[in-house]
Order: sequence, then structure tokens, then C-alpha cells
Amino acid sequence: MKVLVTGGCGFIGSHLVDELVRQNYTVTVIDNLSTGNIENLNPKAIFYQRDIRDYESIKKYFIDKSVVFHLAALPKIQPSFVDPILHEEVNVIGTINCLLASKNHGIKKFIFSGSSSVYGNTDDIPTSESSFINCLNPYALQKYTAEQYCFILGKKYDLPVVSLRYFNPYGPRSFNSKNPYNAYTSVVGIFNYQSKTTKTLTVTGSGKQSRDFIHIYDLIQASVLASKKKIKNEIINIGFGKSISVNQLASYFKCKISYIPERKGEALITCASISKAKKLLNWEPKIDLKYAIDEEIL
Repeated sequence: MKVLVTGGCGFIGSHLVDELVRQNYTVTVIDNLSTGNIENLNPKAIFYQRDIRDYESIKKYFIDKSVVFHLAALPKIQPSFVDPILHEEVNVIGTINCLLASKNHGIKKFIFSGSSSVYGNTDDIPTSESSFINCLNPYALQKYTAEQYCFILGKKYDLPVVSLRYFNPYGPRSFNSKNPYNAYTSVVGIFNYQSKTTKTLTVTGSGKQSRDFIHIYDLIQASVLASKKKIKNEIINIGFGKSISVNQLASYFKCKISYIPERKGEALITCASISKAKKLLNWEPKIDLKYAIDEEIL
């Protein structure tokens, strides 16, 4: 089967490409490398350096593909405050371009990388897919807007869509010392890097904020299953189903801690209800956070 992965050189995308190649898919990747790393690319994938904001430059790569995994995005909260227009162009217009190309070339399924950030601060813990939307930052609003475009255009064009709302992924490749977005990457990746270099972990705010950390290997299995199962027009949370504080996470690394000012526009807690993922995908996460840290699966 031939598939297309947008953003296939990024953290999540590159792991997805690896798994698809392992399962003998023919994988084409488009990525403009603004945040992705060409070193992450599986050598068996077909690669084109393209920008999803430019419809004319990407449309031909959707020809003869069965499934599109759309992961290309500017996926960070704080930078979306600094340049919301750029982030809107990539995260919303870029998604629309991919939807139009999918419609025009008969794509059979469109898997969208959604975000748990759309829930914002909520009393609904664990958070289900039907929970109230409370976008606290431009990035969350853009992901929600793009997700809505997926379903509105998907229904209009008879394009089956599944949106996977990823919670807080971590694992190998989540931190790249050459990437200017490092300050906003997974806190697990940052702590792992700091534990091996400065030996001091930087914790934002009080450290009492908590997150639902999902290992990249588990997340990728869910993503592939979503493309195989006979489901469409569904939103599915992909998380571990358990939340821990940043302070507790820091304690696992046994390093000194330096507290820095909190960042505005970020949720106090994320915790996924994964009952829908278990039911529709026959999936559940297997890799515990502390085990991953102890075994250095990072």
C-alpha cells in the first residue's frame, strides 16, 4: 500500500514512517524541514522537501496514495503567540491544502494529528473526546480549526477522516540540540538532555502542573491502527490515561532543580480518557513513563 506522511522528518512523523516501512508500506514523505530533521528520515522512504502552504508544489504527491497521515505543523504553544499568522498559515491553511489534494486524488483515508491542547483547563478529568473545547493559545485554536475543516470538508468530499488528539508524547528524537524549538519540546526530552549535560533541570512555574505522557512507540501503534480500522469521522484521544506532575517527573531524573517563571496560555493538567481508543482501535498503551526513563527508552 502507498501512503503519504506530511511532516515525516519530525519527532512523531519519523517514528510513524519507521513503523510503516517496517510493515512494508511504500511511504512518501513531504517536509519543509523547518522543524524536522533530515537525519530522522528512514532511508527506505521517498522524500520531497516541500511546504504544505504551497498547494501547487504538493498536490502531485497525493496521486496514487491510499492513506494520508497529516502531521506537518508548527506544533508549539509559546511560538504561536509570537507569530500567530505564520502558525495559522501552516496549521490551518496547510491542512486545507492537504484536504483539497486528498479530495482531488481520491485518498481513501485522512488521519489528522489533533492535539489535547484544545481542551485547555477543564474540570473533566480524565478528559473525554466530548469535553468542552477551551483553547488557551493560538496553537490550540489552530489545531481545533484545522480539525473542524477536516470533518466539514471530509463530509462534503466523502473523504473518511480520523483525528487523533495526541496528549504529551515523548521518546527518542523528541529533543534535538540543533533545533531552535527546543525550549518548547517535550519536557521529558528536555529533562533527559539536561540530566546528561547541565545536571540541573529547569521547571517552569511551581512544577505542580501535570501532564499525561504517552510514549511515542505506543502513540505510533495507535496511529497505524486508526488507518486500518473501518472507522471514519471520529475523534480519538491518544494518551496514557494517567497524569503526573512535572515535579514528580523531575524526581525520576535525580538531579538538581531550578524553577523559572511559568508560561502563560498552558493548561494546568492534561489527562486522557482512552476508553474510546480501546474500543475503536483495540489499543492501549504499554510503556510506563518511569520504566521508559529507567531503561532510557528516550
